[in-house]
Amino acid sequence: MSYLDELHGQFFEDLKLGQTAVYARTITETDIVLFAGISGDTNPIHINEEFASQTMFSGRIAHGMLTAAFISTVLGTRLPGPGAIYVSQSIRFKAPVRAGDTLVCRATVTDLLPEKKRATLSTVVTVGNKVVLEGEAVLMVPARPHPPAEAPPVAAKALAASAPAREPASD
Repeated sequence: MSYLDELHGQFFEDLKLGQTAVYARTITETDIVLFAGISGDTNPIHINEEFASQTMFSGRIAHGMLTAAFISTVLGTRLPGPGAIYVSQSIRFKAPVRAGDTLVCRATVTDLLPEKKRATLSTVVTVGNKVVLEGEAVLMVPARPHPPAEAPPVAAKALAASAPAREPASD
């Protein structure tokens, strides 16, 4: 077995309705600043306390897409895990997230489409008991690979018996 086999997540055949996975992480100032830098979203609501204190949020908030990115963490590392590919994601932001908040990101299998090897999962992010984001993800999930077919023993013997006899090589 190759180490690549060990990296793979669950296959479509492994998934069950109601199956759930969770990822939790505390958002830091560094996360917010790095996300602003990598995404280019330098909206002052995220990085300027004086500006943000004058808004309806009364202070800085994390980027909504930073919060949403942790859904990708659950799906790409836990359920279904490595090998699964995003097809779509709906997102509804319900409440702000701030530095110091611990996000609990949960994905739950709600539908399986065997003919297309697609899974639908509900996605919910909470801080404490408050839902801050909810949505639905659709993923392509690889099927379990089948081992190469071997010829049945009877067929292999029949092939050997019907092969012409080889003469020994002469010098």
